[in-house]
Amino acid sequence: MTSGRVPAFLPIDRNELQARGWDRPDIIIVTGDAYVDHPSFGAAIIGRYLEAEGYKVGIIAQPRNDDDWQIIGKPRLFWGVTSGNMDSMVNHYTAQRKLRHDDAYSPGGKSGCRPDRTVLIYCNHIRRLDKDAVIVIGGIEASLRRIAHYDYWSDSVRKSILADAKADILVYGMGERAIREIASALDDRQQVSSIRDVKGTVVFSREANECEGWILPDSDRCVDKAVFRQMTLEFNRYQATKTIYQRNGSRWIRHNPPAEPLTQNELDQIYGLEYAHAPHPVYQDQTIPAYIQIRDSVTSHRGCYGGCRFCTLSLHQGRHIQSRSAESLVNEIDRMTRRQDFKGTVSDIGGPTANMYGSSCRMGFPPDCQRSSCLYPAVCGNLEYPHEKQIDLLQRVRKIKGIKHVFIASGIRHDMALKSREYIRELALYHSGGRIKLAPEHSSDRVLKLMNKPPFEQYVRFVKEFEKCCRQARQQKQVIPYLIVGYPGTRMEDAYELGKWLHDNDIRIEQVQEFTPTPMTVATCMYYSELEYDTGEPIEVPKGRQIRLQKAFVFWYDPAWRKYIREAMRTLVGRAEFWS
Repeated sequence: MTSGRVPAFLPIDRNELQARGWDRPDIIIVTGDAYVDHPSFGAAIIGRYLEAEGYKVGIIAQPRNDDDWQIIGKPRLFWGVTSGNMDSMVNHYTAQRKLRHDDAYSPGGKSGCRPDRTVLIYCNHIRRLDKDAVIVIGGIEASLRRIAHYDYWSDSVRKSILADAKADILVYGMGERAIREIASALDDRQQVSSIRDVKGTVVFSREANECEGWILPDSDRCVDKAVFRQMTLEFNRYQATKTIYQRNGSRWIRHNPPAEPLTQNELDQIYGLEYAHAPHPVYQDQTIPAYIQIRDSVTSHRGCYGGCRFCTLSLHQGRHIQSRSAESLVNEIDRMTRRQDFKGTVSDIGGPTANMYGSSCRMGFPPDCQRSSCLYPAVCGNLEYPHEKQIDLLQRVRKIKGIKHVFIASGIRHDMALKSREYIRELALYHSGGRIKLAPEHSSDRVLKLMNKPPFEQYVRFVKEFEKCCRQARQQKQVIPYLIVGYPGTRMEDAYELGKWLHDNDIRIEQVQEFTPTPMTVATCMYYSELEYDTGEPIEVPKGRQIRLQKAFVFWYDPAWRKYIREAMRTLVGRAEFWS
């Protein structure tokens, strides 16, 4: 990029293959997203990584018919299949199972460019056209469906997607190490059935070895709600240290322990590959909204140790923080300033949680640690999270020629930030716009406990400190709370208290997140089983109209929601109307 030469995109058709002098690709990656050659898109990262390892990689993006599937031929080694950056069902449907009419990862933001259950459908197409194909599935849709799981959209417990899709290998988590090992084995002419023990993969097994690992309840038994909770408990307890087996239908699956985290040098190399940092020219003037959103942002790290029970990112990326070096990030942003369309604003420097950058565990995040969160119910004594590393990074970036603004749009853990007034000050003065979003999720400590989130008073303390820093600098900025309604265990009185707090503080939020049960999270386990995860005690799970009534309290200021509030109030005793 420094020479002004735009790197070639990975080939998407035979003409582009021939331009590279290739007869056929070694590997074809099929993705449910549009092809954007940027390290925020998983298909691009894996494609460029394999290319750097010496393999010929082609891309098929959002195929719809047989011509699309045959546009680049058949791969020498394997097909790699991903739904894209999102689970296709989350991408397609709202929390109320209503069809969305847009898709940020498709040209023009149009929906309908990928099928429901993308990974399964794509694998079926490949098997029909190439019956001897080796199929490796990965990405978040495969990763979060790797064992028996509750599927909200069909309201059923489904088998591992490996069994459903009839793929050969499932790669879970951030897949660079696993995909390199698989490609190397196949290149050495190993049979795919012999690739059994690659870390970070799930494969079929002829039998279960109880001496070697742990056997989960059969997928058919997990329809029972108590058994489903027990399966989730056992999986979360042993998945990092043991080989796990589970019978899915007539076949056993073998879940290997996670891949080792990448070193800082490896992460720097991956994000330093020659990405085009743009959508493929085939899309011409069609914008891809997700690309526009991340075009001026950089990823500083991977992983999250917060352990929020509704979050899929920590399940997918793991809790081990893998941070890029400051030099790597500064170099990427310096290159960004040379783009003709760059306006001087870095929209985000972050990851799953922005202020976990540079943090570490004195014990190295040991796999056998039984804590589900390094922060809850109290910060682990082995955790080291010096905010100075991120402060120094941000200050360096601000000094780069051509940089006018540097924002943090990724999530911030307010309980961690309270340990550094200087960090809050830097955030308030330099790295937030007129409004900053923060995620207390709820005002009820009882609900927050079910979420593995810190007490609400810590959010209140952060807001006071943030506003104090703004006043001292004579700036006016607003903290907007990001909230969830309908979370398992949330009662109507909890929703009432949340609405009352918003009213008393004259907070008029415009959007609220309705809880969506996504596969394999603890929150989804509680939703399906209607049992508290730790104790097994029954809990109330809001559904349907109950969620709408809880949501109404959040919009206390809007007359259109008043009738729902009054309906909800009839279920509460001794509670007064708080709105005017």
